[in-house]
Amino acid sequence: MTISAFLTDATVCIGCKACEVACKEWNEVPADGFVWSGLSYDNTQSLGASTWRHVMFLEQPQTAGPQIADTKDPFRWVFLSDVCKHCANAGCLEACPTGSIVRTDIGSVLVQKDVCNGCGYCIVSCPFGVIDRRPVDGRAFKCTFCYDRQKAGLIPACAKACPTQSIQFGNLEELQERGNNRVHELRERGYEDARLYNPLETSVGGVHAMFVILGEPENYNLPPAPEVPTIYLKSAWTSALLSAAIAFVIACVAFAH
Repeated sequence: MTISAFLTDATVCIGCKACEVACKEWNEVPADGFVWSGLSYDNTQSLGASTWRHVMFLEQPQTAGPQIADTKDPFRWVFLSDVCKHCANAGCLEACPTGSIVRTDIGSVLVQKDVCNGCGYCIVSCPFGVIDRRPVDGRAFKCTFCYDRQKAGLIPACAKACPTQSIQFGNLEELQERGNNRVHELRERGYEDARLYNPLETSVGGVHAMFVILGEPENYNLPPAPEVPTIYLKSAWTSALLSAAIAFVIACVAFAH
């Protein structure tokens, strides 16, 4: 099978939350509450063990883009359906001690719930803060990329339900090219802050869930330079060995005198 990917375009998302509903229905994800957060019209607030697709409602200053002649509103609405990034180099996969998290044949990162022991190492190792544990049994959950649907020749439920094709699904390389073309088109239309979020130049090595966004990645809870925690292991072990060597020398000198 080819390497699959998502391309989510914030510029055509209407915030309908059809993707959230479809994800819950197909994967039988439990309810995550209907709490009025006070943060615009966002009741789920972030991704988690029971929120595998999260539609953000962002009201941003109108700093770029063609102005609408009939309005003086200095703000603009932007919606974005966030999801697990299925990183090329996944911190959660590297940290899992039980083999619960695996790389599938379509390139996605899958948590096998029947193998997970709830240790939580994957949670602190995800640079995007995506994966989380359910309080009922302590096991970790996140987007499965609808692996069962893909094996049956179907596209993920969220992409199938999206009425504006804000969520596109297909081959990784093709969607990356499509995302770059979309950014070029938006910039030609005056949206100078349009960009494709796909951190290729970091230890994450790129993602299988790319985003066309307006403005800075931080506004969408997307770290501009995400890093897999294990890249710091070499320096950590070097520091530990150096400290041990210094302590050994000091101990030898103390005994000598």
